[in-house]
Amino acid sequence: MPALGFAIAALLQLPPAMAVGLVVVAACPGGTSSNLVTFLARGNVALSIVLTVVASVVTIVSLPLWTNLALSWQPANADVSVSVPLGRTIGLLLGIVLVPVVLGMAVRRRAPQRAARLERSVSAFGALVLVVLIVGIAISLRDEFFDLLAQAGPAALLLNLAGLGVGWAVARTAALTTADRLTMAVELGIKNSTLGILIAVTVIGSEQMAVPSAVYGLLMYLSAAALVVGGRRAAGMRVDPAPAP
Repeated sequence: MPALGFAIAALLQLPPAMAVGLVVVAACPGGTSSNLVTFLARGNVALSIVLTVVASVVTIVSLPLWTNLALSWQPANADVSVSVPLGRTIGLLLGIVLVPVVLGMAVRRRAPQRAARLERSVSAFGALVLVVLIVGIAISLRDEFFDLLAQAGPAALLLNLAGLGVGWAVARTAALTTADRLTMAVELGIKNSTLGILIAVTVIGSEQMAVPSAVYGLLMYLSAAALVVGGRRAAGMRVDPAPAP
């Protein structure tokens, strides 16, 4: 996904801040939203959780490396440092990625029914946090926000669709079931964009670099809705609830 981020940024000739921001969100793992979308789309929830946990652990090391590489590739943005402090970034990732994952696994192990009930609430809370962050970025950037939105929109949409396509293609090449293919597509297409915003704003210190993550966080729910409809139809289920007798 980070490689796709670099390729799309180069293809669309994005400004430096937008290019770095796109790579940052591409390097983010899936979050609880990907697990919930997989569940609603009738994918393989167990596989989704395993992939989310593995990706979250890997992200602790890989995200700072990809971010530094992107900043070195786009040094023209003089407003930001061409270096991401590794220790600070790892500490942030440990706090907002690994600790919640470990707590979630512990709750699921001891009380699986309670974990299932909490999952939707946690995902809704995450969506609320994302909305608050996007509003904060829009207020901070003011008149620039809509121009940056227009710059980041096509790139974020292309990255989202590419992630979905790559996930499905890899699973199909591995001769996995339709449910597993859907799960792989969701894991690569549905990102923890809130994490991308936090990295851009709190670590790099650039609201402009947070715009691709903010835009991606909005667009991915459109593709998620399509995946839910398609997945439920593929599973032979009704998308709308049956009328009461």
